[in-house]
Amino acid sequence: MAVRAVRGAVQLERDEAGHMDEQVGALLTAILERNELTADDLISIWFTATPDLHSDFPAAAARKLGIVDVPLICAQELDIDGAMPRVVRVLAHIESDRPRADIAHVYLGAAAALRKDIAQ
Repeated sequence: MAVRAVRGAVQLERDEAGHMDEQVGALLTAILERNELTADDLISIWFTATPDLHSDFPAAAARKLGIVDVPLICAQELDIDGAMPRVVRVLAHIESDRPRADIAHVYLGAAAALRKDIAQ
């Protein structure tokens, strides 16, 4: 079994804890489903949020999905002029037999514009 990394992002419509839980939960669910993963396949997850998001920790959404024994960490994205606002990004480290080229990176909604080269 190899260690792989899966990327993903979602843009929130507003900075509200319930909305963040919903959107980050949808992102994590899509990452798991598209890569045929379970929580047991997760090694760790890094979350970043743009500086305009203050309502909650993105990792809280993972805990609400039942991802309770996986190390999670949150950090703030760089504050770059012109960057897309209200974005939560994910970098999940996983165990998978899939070749690196077959990993499905997930960019939901407007966040798909961030990585047109790998968004599926």
